[in-house]
Amino acid sequence: MKRIGIAASKISKGNGLFYNALVVVISCMVSFFLFVVVGATVVFALAIIAYVTNEAIPTHQRDWEQVRAMCLAALGVVIAVFNLMAIVINFRWPDKINRP
Repeated sequence: MKRIGIAASKISKGNGLFYNALVVVISCMVSFFLFVVVGATVVFALAIIAYVTNEAIPTHQRDWEQVRAMCLAALGVVIAVFNLMAIVINFRWPDKINRP
């Protein structure tokens, strides 16, 4: 997560607003990549489990669509928490607050 901040600081070169925008963009891109990779792994694993269990016990049918939807929803929650943590850790607040 710290590498997101390092990459954003090298690209922004001291611009605070641009740094914060880059932190959000980079963390969203990383989260999307993780969701696609891990989601594909979950879908393939569930397909293999469904195939093996249906071959072993052909009379026992399950609704694998609901299982897959629940697994991907849980994965989405975990990825969202990861994304929020990455943004909060790398977000820079202004040093001085201008008050009238």
